[in-house]
Amino acid sequence: MTIVRRSGAARMRRTGPPFWLALPALVLFGCFALLPLVGVAVLSFMEWDGLGTPRWAGTEIWLDTVTDPATRAALWRTVVFVVVSYLFQAPVALLLGVFTAGRQRYRAVFAVLYFLPLLFSSAAIGITFRSLLDPNFGLSRAFSPGTLTTNWLGDPDLALYAVIFVVGWCFVPFHALLYQAGVRQIPASLYEAATLDGAGRWQQLRHVTLPQLRYTIVTSSTLMLVGSLTCFDVVFVLTAGGPGEATRILPLDMYLTGFRSYQMGPASVIAVILVVIGLTLSLFLSRVSGAGRMQSQQAGAA
Repeated sequence: MTIVRRSGAARMRRTGPPFWLALPALVLFGCFALLPLVGVAVLSFMEWDGLGTPRWAGTEIWLDTVTDPATRAALWRTVVFVVVSYLFQAPVALLLGVFTAGRQRYRAVFAVLYFLPLLFSSAAIGITFRSLLDPNFGLSRAFSPGTLTTNWLGDPDLALYAVIFVVGWCFVPFHALLYQAGVRQIPASLYEAATLDGAGRWQQLRHVTLPQLRYTIVTSSTLMLVGSLTCFDVVFVLTAGGPGEATRILPLDMYLTGFRSYQMGPASVIAVILVVIGLTLSLFLSRVSGAGRMQSQQAGAA
């Protein structure tokens, strides 16, 4: 009987679980993700103001939208937004996650306090930072000299980077929590062996912690990039795309095109572009990192 059970378990590992176990999730995904996506793709070939009857326009809307200088500018701002957000969030979240993974009480208190931004609504955070960064009151009143008097959200050259900072402040705690959980899963024997070999803290971080966090880094990076790509609420509350169009990234451009200009066709084109870019990023990270072949990296794993 033992032999039969082992062969059955081995066969399960080779072939995977039965298909019907994933059927409920597939049905929900199809109803709430695939069907709306197909609808948006079809709508991207139509002219519609949101009220009347949609009219088929073919590829004309795609050509007009893709060649529109405003859409191209929004795409470039989105690329800058995604890249700078990742370069800011990734190292900060990693270091915070490693730091808060310690068992000391003060680190636990710090981890709880730093997690608080995730409990606040995006609208509240946007309104608060909009007031704090206002040059006429807020921080500029408390600390009058220096850079705090700069109109961060009113300067076209600085507004996008101010928004990136606020977005990072919102979501770095979540990724730090992922890294904290990943570090705590690393066997202590690896650090003990590294200490016996004379490795310092930075050497342990480089040669033990980072390799063991490989798949956590892939997951966090995917969430960071796709999350920045689709970020809307904080940007909308902070600047609504201003000053001018300095912070009008693609998700905001999609909203303003569809619900302010009542051009649902071009807005659907932008939505499809966002989906394609997001899927491409996710598949690229999965392929390059080998995350599709994830295996346990813990000591003693088969």
